[in-house]
Amino acid sequence: MTDPIKIIDVIAKALSRVAEGVTLLLVGSMIYEVAARYLFSAPTLWAFDLSYMCTGSLFVLGAAHVLREDAHIRIDFLAQKMPERVRRGVEGTVFLLLLAPIFGGLSWFGVERAARAYMTSEVESVSPWAPLMWPFYGMLAIGLLALTLQIAAHGLRAILGRATLHQQD
Repeated sequence: MTDPIKIIDVIAKALSRVAEGVTLLLVGSMIYEVAARYLFSAPTLWAFDLSYMCTGSLFVLGAAHVLREDAHIRIDFLAQKMPERVRRGVEGTVFLLLLAPIFGGLSWFGVERAARAYMTSEVESVSPWAPLMWPFYGMLAIGLLALTLQIAAHGLRAILGRATLHQQD
């Protein structure tokens, strides 16, 4: 039987690859904008919108993988003083009972917002380009859902005493 935690890890890794693609799109679009603006005196209408959408998306899409890699910055001077079993119990409890519900609520809101934007064909109202917003909101919702799942997986790993990737090295 397939381990659900491993499936969550695969989802996080796949979304980190999508974030890498979004990063390439961001860099390419910014290079194009700079060339259009300064070489041809013809700035684009879409560069600002694309830049904030790509930046927001890549951070949220990569967050679950960063958690899986145990690469978030944290100050753990208190945790270092606790016995390993107590530290894992506290960490697991915080992740499962505090963080997972909070991010679950954010995910729910994100999915509803993306669905509403899709159903109403919502566009960016302050942009001269006026792009559809549901793709951006959808990326945020997917990233938040993946992060919520990875938070739960991290909490379960801590409680079950499973090693994170960082601890396996």
